[in-house]
Amino acid sequence: MGGELAAVRCDLEDFAAEMFEPFARADRCRWGTVYLRGLLLDGRRKSVEPMAARLGEDGNRQALANFITTSPWDAAHVRARLAWRMQHVIKPTALIVDDTGFLKDGDASACVARQYTGTAGKVTNCQAGVSLHLASDAASAAVDWRLFLPESWDPASPKADEGKVARRTTCGIPTDVGHVEKWQLALDMIDETRSWGIDVPLVVADGGYGDTAAFRLGLEERGLDHVVGISTTTTAQPEEARPRIPPYGGRGPRPQPAYPEPAQAVKQLVIEAGKQAAKPVQWREGSRPGSGRSGVKRMYSRFVTLRIRPAGREIRKACDGPELPVRWLLAEWPAAEPEPVQFWLSNLPADTALATLVRTAKLRWRIEHDYREMKQALGLAHFEGRTWRGWHHHVTLVSVAHAFCTLQGITRSPKETAPA
Repeated sequence: MGGELAAVRCDLEDFAAEMFEPFARADRCRWGTVYLRGLLLDGRRKSVEPMAARLGEDGNRQALANFITTSPWDAAHVRARLAWRMQHVIKPTALIVDDTGFLKDGDASACVARQYTGTAGKVTNCQAGVSLHLASDAASAAVDWRLFLPESWDPASPKADEGKVARRTTCGIPTDVGHVEKWQLALDMIDETRSWGIDVPLVVADGGYGDTAAFRLGLEERGLDHVVGISTTTTAQPEEARPRIPPYGGRGPRPQPAYPEPAQAVKQLVIEAGKQAAKPVQWREGSRPGSGRSGVKRMYSRFVTLRIRPAGREIRKACDGPELPVRWLLAEWPAAEPEPVQFWLSNLPADTALATLVRTAKLRWRIEHDYREMKQALGLAHFEGRTWRGWHHHVTLVSVAHAFCTLQGITRSPKETAPA
């Protein structure tokens, strides 16, 4: 994008003016536009100092640093405008939530701690950001963000670290911000985007969220359908299972209805259904060369679907009666594998086609695509400031820059929004 920036500079300025309309001051609009240009220009690092060096006469390092780190503009206002614009372009079929790591060497940045991140595939020193994306098969855009605050940064937590708590003021972390689990941050972002008028009734997430029954229940309480990843150890009853009332022994309270058999792990339920239950499904075309007529490799595997009753204390407490609700279990079982390799739960209607379940579950590739583009080309993880506000400003502007690239691709050719 960097080499082509001069040719689309007018488009960028128009887009920036639209995104930054809530800014009351013209200088904020100016430096917001300059920061976007810095993110879009070619260069290895997208932190303030190297961007300023590439921006020529606009390369005022102090002004850029002040705009991104201390200027009191509200990132949520920009995100709302971004969501409104991209909703019309993308025509999203799903909201996707996930999180990504921002690796750090030191411990001075807001909310940095030793924690697991899929970015490194291990526990390491990092920040963790939770994001929400509007997505369709053709395109996607990150429109909301939350910086995860570990318990060690929360003065109200028994796991609080005195050193980290003492740094809250320096990092500008609001006093009312405490530790909130990532799945709850995801629900908060869904609520926020809905308050902006973004109404997408389907949510996709991986097992980091789907394994939490409270997250799934939260989606259902909001009237949202979902297809979420789960681990192999998630337990459920078969659809045909029914609770029974054990015989009364004549003493004490009468027994309540209960399932006569213990719930089983979903992996075991699929294995009992047998590999012969797996059916082939192609869900999209990839970007690598293939031998088919299209010339590209087709994304293809075999899948098993079962109707099951997810179990667990929280699920039972949320039920109106003794019967557990029936849901879809989707499992991927490739022909070359001795066991199923991936699992999802869904509350989509009972007549939902297998291909629809698979395409929806696999739509999560869009968020990985977004993270890769934002990190490799737009400097998502390059912010070197240490403040809470600065982090939220930076990730918001990276999302705006990413959306601009998406819009340019759609303008050039709709086909160019296919997987890269």
